Amino acid sequence: MNYRFSDKVLALKPNAIREILKSASDPGVISLSAGNPAPDAFPVDAIREISARILADNPIGVLQYGVSEGYQPLRDTLKAYLKEKHGIGTDDDELIVVSGAQQVMDLAGKSFLNEHDVLICEAPSFIGSLNTFRSYNTRLVGVPVESDGMSMEELEKALDANESAKMIYTIPNFQNPSGVTMSLGKRKKLYELALSHNCLIIEDNPYGDLRYYGEDIPSIKSFDTEGIVIYSGSFSKVISPGIRVGFMCAPKAAMAKMIICKQGQDVHTTMWSQMICNEFMTKYDFDGHLGFLRDLYRGKAALCMKLLDEYVVPNGITYNKIDGGLFIWCELPACVDMLDFCRKLTERKVCVVPGNAFLTDSELECHSFRINFSTPTDEDLTEGIKQIGQLAKEVI
Repeated sequence: MNYRFSDKVLALKPNAIREILKSASDPGVISLSAGNPAPDAFPVDAIREISARILADNPIGVLQYGVSEGYQPLRDTLKAYLKEKHGIGTDDDELIVVSGAQQVMDLAGKSFLNEHDVLICEAPSFIGSLNTFRSYNTRLVGVPVESDGMSMEELEKALDANESAKMIYTIPNFQNPSGVTMSLGKRKKLYELALSHNCLIIEDNPYGDLRYYGEDIPSIKSFDTEGIVIYSGSFSKVISPGIRVGFMCAPKAAMAKMIICKQGQDVHTTMWSQMICNEFMTKYDFDGHLGFLRDLYRGKAALCMKLLDEYVVPNGITYNKIDGGLFIWCELPACVDMLDFCRKLTERKVCVVPGNAFLTDSELECHSFRINFSTPTDEDLTEGIKQIGQLAKEVI
């Protein structure tokens, strides 16, 4: 049959990370390409205990339909947590539980973006979100990322040049893929620019609880007095990505349409998963668990940067130092073909993600690649980075 795909998906390409993971699934390959939590990070025993208890005490509640807004005890827990820890949430805001933070991007895109509307984002940015926005035939405009976040000068130019821009998408904490954290000054300036250009902001914060150096920086949502910020959070990096639970805090008037859209997608987020998250936050030491994760990733990040400094930097590759998160962004000299470099690494059984996968236009020139240090063992991380350094020594 000659399948006639919709215009919305006709131009979509496979997620480059997922395609690379196919090669990385080879047990002989060292994968520095994934974005998965470390195997040691999962609170397996606690989840096993909680599952047994809720199935024994409240089996119908676990197995029955729920409301689209989410499991009310978890919503209440999250509202209190966001208010206490991050200063997020006003009387004009609502919070719902979603099926992973990726659904926030889809609900926002479906609710606000018409075909050919402009969405402004960081360049580079998370490919999963970019492909979601692309699926609505949105025109993506990238703004360069500097050492302290998105360039505000270039953002203002982009907003002035694109009067139809409806949204700005940002990952302000330990940005995926660059690892960069946006300064407080830039967060305030971004908010001012969005407000003056009648633009919504999607603040995507899946890594904010994984800061292991320095002090937390207030979220953009925490100073949202005009109802222009949609805040996205997730349990994927702090409990489990497999349970698919995220949450969204947004102005009630904006949220109303997104709830209707969620009803048409999945009716509601899985009840079992929501109950797991609520029990873990309220009956276990959630803060202690976050402390454990920070210690775990602090050690792995320190090892990764030490290895890069020892084997890679002397051979001509630079990288962004990080204070949290799971990723490090490496830069090749302009004389080196980045895609060819990544292919040669794959031949050496080491996988990284080519940087152009994270651009608004994958055909644009790019000399960067992303590595992940949370998933591999220390031994594999060491060998993988040694291979990167050896290849760099040969080609640079």
